[in-house]
Amino acid sequence: MHHNEISGIIIQKAIEIHQSLGPGLLESVYQRVLTHELIACGLQAEPEVIIPVVYNGLVFECGFRADIIVEQKVIIEVKSVEIVQAVHKKQLLTYLKLSNLKLGLLLNFNTALLKDGIVRIANNL
Repeated sequence: MHHNEISGIIIQKAIEIHQSLGPGLLESVYQRVLTHELIACGLQAEPEVIIPVVYNGLVFECGFRADIIVEQKVIIEVKSVEIVQAVHKKQLLTYLKLSNLKLGLLLNFNTALLKDGIVRIANNL
């Protein structure tokens, strides 16, 4: 399955969740429900995936935890914040570089319309 197909399914499911639950819940709630929905529609979705940092030839397992990785191709960063800051976008790009993945979606569920809370970040895609 291609990156665009995967991201289309992710966005569709995220919108359905947002329409059902609304804004204002904790990020962990949206993360769990989205992971469940993606698995239910047949995608491989792994929550809380540890991505190590390699520095000077050393591997540090304390790198970061990706909120959700889908089909080993797309990182989803789930937010429930008033305003998406530039640093959130930069973090996602760094996560993509460290994991060697090409596409990331930052989904901010704390918006009136989820479409206003979707940021797509590509890493040499």
